[in-house]
Amino acid sequence: MDHAPADQEHIANATLGQGAGYGVVLGLGGAFAIGMIATTFILKRYNRELQTSEMFNTAGRTVKSGLVAAAVVSSWTWAATLLQSTGVCYRYGVSGPFWYASGATVQIILFATLAIELKRRAPNAHTYLEVIKARYGTVAHLVFMVFGVITNILVSLMLIVGGSATLNALTGMHTIAAIYLLPLGVIAYTMVGGLKATILTDWAHTFILLLIIIIFALTAYASHDLLGSPSAVYDLLVEAATRHPVDGNKEGSYLTMQSREGAIFFVINIVGNFGTVFLDNGYYNKAIAASPVHALPGYIIGGICWFAIPWLTATTMGLAGLALENNPRFPTYPDRMLDSDVSAGLVLPYAAVALLGKGGAMATLLIVFMAVTSAFSSQLIAVSTICTYDLYRAYFKPEASGKRLIYMSHCVVVGYGLFISTFSVGLWYAGISMGYLYVMMGVIISSAVLPATLALLWSGQNKWAAAGAPVLGLATSLTAWLVTSKKQCGELTVQCTGSNIPMLAGNVAALLSPVVFIAILTAIFGVDKYDWKSMLEIRRGDDHDLAQEAGVDLEDVNGGHEETQAEFEAEQSKLLKAGKISRWTTVILALAFLVLWPMPMYGSGYIFSKPFFTGWVTIGIIWIFGSFIGVGLFPVWESRVTLTRTCKYIWKDLTGKSHIKTIHAQEAAVVGTPGDQTPPEKAGLKEEVRSS
Repeated sequence: MDHAPADQEHIANATLGQGAGYGVVLGLGGAFAIGMIATTFILKRYNRELQTSEMFNTAGRTVKSGLVAAAVVSSWTWAATLLQSTGVCYRYGVSGPFWYASGATVQIILFATLAIELKRRAPNAHTYLEVIKARYGTVAHLVFMVFGVITNILVSLMLIVGGSATLNALTGMHTIAAIYLLPLGVIAYTMVGGLKATILTDWAHTFILLLIIIIFALTAYASHDLLGSPSAVYDLLVEAATRHPVDGNKEGSYLTMQSREGAIFFVINIVGNFGTVFLDNGYYNKAIAASPVHALPGYIIGGICWFAIPWLTATTMGLAGLALENNPRFPTYPDRMLDSDVSAGLVLPYAAVALLGKGGAMATLLIVFMAVTSAFSSQLIAVSTICTYDLYRAYFKPEASGKRLIYMSHCVVVGYGLFISTFSVGLWYAGISMGYLYVMMGVIISSAVLPATLALLWSGQNKWAAAGAPVLGLATSLTAWLVTSKKQCGELTVQCTGSNIPMLAGNVAALLSPVVFIAILTAIFGVDKYDWKSMLEIRRGDDHDLAQEAGVDLEDVNGGHEETQAEFEAEQSKLLKAGKISRWTTVILALAFLVLWPMPMYGSGYIFSKPFFTGWVTIGIIWIFGSFIGVGLFPVWESRVTLTRTCKYIWKDLTGKSHIKTIHAQEAAVVGTPGDQTPPEKAGLKEEVRSS
């Protein structure tokens, strides 16, 4: 398919010039890369961090709950989070944002239990695939490796395809240029700083993203000359429904949760997102990086804070698009948006232009850039850890040194970035949009969700069920998807296979068919009686060569300390308690988001009154401010001691009051080495130094 005409049209109509696109991608991307590389240098110089293979891939396993929450929010805030959620709001009204948000929040909350179990049963793991290999052996390991890497590829493609389409629409920057330039800065800082740099960048990106979402919401609902209040937006939505009522919505209204197509999207959304959380090694990376006491609160805070991002963004910008599309300010006026543009994720940028002009276009450009780059850095680390530990160390060089492992990680980061960009170009020429990939991903990957989950939660799943169910489930889901498409349309086209009913059939078959296959394979080959011991034998990377080269004791390096038996038992006790809490918490929250809140409103067919809509919007705005506190300000407060100490050291070093070697010598005299017995008054400082 020739995209040149579409590109030329966007260039002609672009609100911002191409210079803005290149400026953001190269200028801002380069600035973040330089900033993160400088941060990595500061951590090395002033916090005595050595970039070992463990530090690169696990961040020393000492990250606190605030940064874990920010990293989870950032990893789950894709281009699709902002663009796809706004698109479904434009199509289905107020139900779309809620179904998107609730259908993708419960996975993060439920994943908290899996994160705790991973840390408890396999404390030295770098990926969840190492757990599969330790329990089931090579065949199951290879099967899950394929599903895991495909998950990362699909997510990465959605990020780059969606981000480049938005860049082209807003600035006229050529799509292929955007595809290749977007990952550059991310690759640079990920190579230098590893997972720690990724997590710190996640926080910075999330902080800026939330501020822009707040600006959008307050503009639309408080200060805009055409909108300016929930009441004005409500009236315009009522008018919009009279011009083009929504097929399948109660009375054609945009102001009801009873939406047939919205409910179908909800099922597709929830099924597909189970796969992209439970099979994406990036989320396991965050769990592994968290210190034992911070994993549970990190994921719970992250899930609750994330809900407001797609809900309020889409409720603001999707509804603003519907309210303003009949106004000359809207880019497509006097026509409605093409369905292909909605699928490409262009509702958000078009609504932003109508709402704030060039300022809205630049704000959209920034938040999409932040979402794409921060989530893509997570994908780079996820794939690099899989290739380094599950492929290279597992099958080619089991005794690889820490230096060699880091080298492999660097190679994978660069190679994967180039591969995804090239693949994205192919999809662009084929006419495959971000929206198509989003609804299709569950068909491809979700058959591995249940077997992967049971690997950590049920001792009875045998290796044949673990290895066979994903493959059989994939065959079932592809059959259901394509047969339904053929029956519905009579032919297999991108438009037909991407429609709701075929995608619904494929997604549901993918998630639920393994229940049958696991039961059958368990009945045939017997219930396993796994004792969980082989997971404890997973080895950390051997970084003695890097420590020796740097002239330091590995025990003094963040992530290099080997646990004593007493420390291990204390950690297990904390994780066991956290696991019990997580089960109850996740069940309650999942029921609230999926049943107690939306279902009565769907079943009753209630059409929002003006006061109810005002309250609905107000809750969203309050929630986004809570999210800003939870993942924007809380991580800074939580790390205040470390930040203060580091700033003090930098000041002393720059002013010549004390050399950094003297500072470290004084600190070591107070704290001692990780293995020392320290008096109670030194314990707090010792723990702070080791976790910073």
